Amino acid sequence: MSIEKEKLIHRAPAFEGRMLHVFDDEVEIHGHKTTREVVLHPGASAIIPVTEDGEILFVRQYRYAVEQPLLEIPAGKLDGGEDPDTCAARELTEETGYKTEHMEKLGYVYTTPGFCNERIHLYLAQGLATGNCHPDEDEFVDTVRMPLEDAVTLVMDGTIRDGKTALGLMMASRLLASSQK
Repeated sequence: MSIEKEKLIHRAPAFEGRMLHVFDDEVEIHGHKTTREVVLHPGASAIIPVTEDGEILFVRQYRYAVEQPLLEIPAGKLDGGEDPDTCAARELTEETGYKTEHMEKLGYVYTTPGFCNERIHLYLAQGLATGNCHPDEDEFVDTVRMPLEDAVTLVMDGTIRDGKTALGLMMASRLLASSQK
């Protein structure tokens, strides 16, 4: 059986939030009709900040949906058509207080493509300079520094469970290792 694109027949709004929009879609695939619940998201950027001494800057914040604090790379949603590069630089400064002289795009990842179109753009930041941290008023974060090797160990042992953070660290680890050869 070949992979066939599903054809949208009808879309009905189920929920309109400040950031997320949920739809009940009726689709056709291989001549059969079925339904899909779809969450549309504006997208986001995440950044792996690497200090001069090879440490990664993380933010630790409580995540209400999973009812626990998580160790994550700085990240945030795109604001109204904002360019992902601009978003990454903004989020780095907002959440850690650092600015970057050099930012390299690593690619992007779909967070949960089974029901959501969220795309997070991943960046590696080097040449960091301190600035002023100014998180959103409803955002409470602690900055954590850690050697990249230790962070990768935390991914591998399951301590770091955030997908964008795990993938970003693995990509950064591979890229930085190859650039040191």
